[in-house]
Amino acid sequence: MKVADLNGFALDYWVARSLHDFVREIQFTDSGETVSIIGNDRGRPWDGRFTPSTSWEAATAVLDRVRRLEVRERTDHGVAHCVAEFDGGRGAVEGRGESLRVALLRAFVESRFGDSVGDVIRQAQTLMGERAHAIGEQTAEDFAEDVPTPDGRIGDIKSPPR
Repeated sequence: MKVADLNGFALDYWVARSLHDFVREIQFTDSGETVSIIGNDRGRPWDGRFTPSTSWEAATAVLDRVRRLEVRERTDHGVAHCVAEFDGGRGAVEGRGESLRVALLRAFVESRFGDSVGDVIRQAQTLMGERAHAIGEQTAEDFAEDVPTPDGRIGDIKSPPR
């Protein structure tokens, strides 16, 4: 998927993935339609919805990482344009969007992943550097031998009768 085409939910997801120094876990709320994160950004904890594409409060996590930002006037087609350089990024990148916030977020994602990204993985994830790993629930079969039972199976501590 082209970074220049990211919007809404997909843009929020890839911004969260780009903030690997801040975000520890990515989860999904509202029936999987909203990105939710757990992390700590420079002493400020975050545990909940993360919607930078619609909220400047969330987008400040990106704005705080800007090293250099040039904002250009909107073009004839009403598109906002910016050139930005970010801490830890790949140099100056351009972003375009229907608003300055969207242009800035697209530039940020491009500075981390290049001009294209994969599909959104709609499963809880933990971030380890730039890589995301699925957080899966362990199945009951994984623990079948360790379930305590009155018959004294593995895991039971049998105390002597009094």
